[in-house]
Amino acid sequence: MDPSTSDSVPDYFGTTFSVEDEDHTLANSLRFFLNKNPHVSFCGYSMPHPSEELVNVRIQTTGEVTATQALRTSCDDLRDVCGHMRSTFKDALASHIPKK
Repeated sequence: MDPSTSDSVPDYFGTTFSVEDEDHTLANSLRFFLNKNPHVSFCGYSMPHPSEELVNVRIQTTGEVTATQALRTSCDDLRDVCGHMRSTFKDALASHIPKK
């Protein structure tokens, strides 16, 4: 099937997402959570050029979920972990600050 024809069916289970204004910090974290998802068969990222703040994230799923659903789940998981880290850090900091 020629992908340039209007009759072509998009592959929702294998997609490349371009994320602007981000670098390895977010991309590697997303890659970690995507690879933990049992419905993701492949995930990787690349940066087209070091001077560009652009990350391409490629996701291939098993077909049980779409690549978009897998990305959203991984973003939610990453947000939850960051929230937990923040609260743990605040609690630890509060326990070391002298009380007046």
